[in-house]
Amino acid sequence: MSNSPIADGLKGRCPDCGSGSLFSGFLKYAPSCAACGKDFQSEDAGDGPAVFVIFIAGFFIVPLALVFQLALDAPVWLTMIIWGPIILISSILMLRPLRGIMLTLQLSRDAGEAQFEDEDEL
Repeated sequence: MSNSPIADGLKGRCPDCGSGSLFSGFLKYAPSCAACGKDFQSEDAGDGPAVFVIFIAGFFIVPLALVFQLALDAPVWLTMIIWGPIILISSILMLRPLRGIMLTLQLSRDAGEAQFEDEDEL
């Protein structure tokens, strides 16, 4: 067993062995762990990481941009030129670790899609 799921997710490592990679590309999940063979295909973090990126970026960066705008009375175009790339770069940098955390939490807790035991009860 490896470290905590959050530490493994931040590093992009398998929650079972802690050495194999979760990713086969920048944001694409690997089909399985190269070290221990743990299957990653049955799990998917969905849009959860993107929502957290939006909340985090919105909570920290938007107020800073607003203070910049109001304190300097800068033109809107200047504010957008400065803060647009900051938002974009910080969002891209946060997305991979958050995708890793979401997937390792799912895998370590055997979380899956909710299913009914007996479909006749519907």
